Amino acid sequence: MTTSNPAIKVLVVDDSSTIRKSAEIFLKQGGYAVVLADDGFDALAQINDDPPQLIFCDILMPRLDGYQTCAILKRNPRFADIPVVMLSSKDGVFDKARGRMVGCQDYLTKPFTKDQLLQAVQQLGPVPRESA
Repeated sequence: MTTSNPAIKVLVVDDSSTIRKSAEIFLKQGGYAVVLADDGFDALAQINDDPPQLIFCDILMPRLDGYQTCAILKRNPRFADIPVVMLSSKDGVFDKARGRMVGCQDYLTKPFTKDQLLQAVQQLGPVPRESA
């Protein structure tokens, strides 16, 4: 099994309590610290107070959607390096391209599996890397 690091904090932003709870359970089983936000404004406040190492962000949310939230983060030098993975029930090429345009690193289609979620954290989370 993979080694876990409880020091890695992951923020899950989704207006669906079911999705937030599923992601929280999966990530905690993977050994990660989890913080939850129910929309972009809530997420930005939490990120400002205590930045996570990785963010999973729903696209369709009230008040501030995932594209807007990601764009705001990527424009701020303090948070620009935090990887963002978009979550969406749509698996369209346009949605993925738009996500890349605002700076997201990856895209997961809902409903996601535990393996998909943990794999995204392992690929994008903070891991000591040797410089190339």
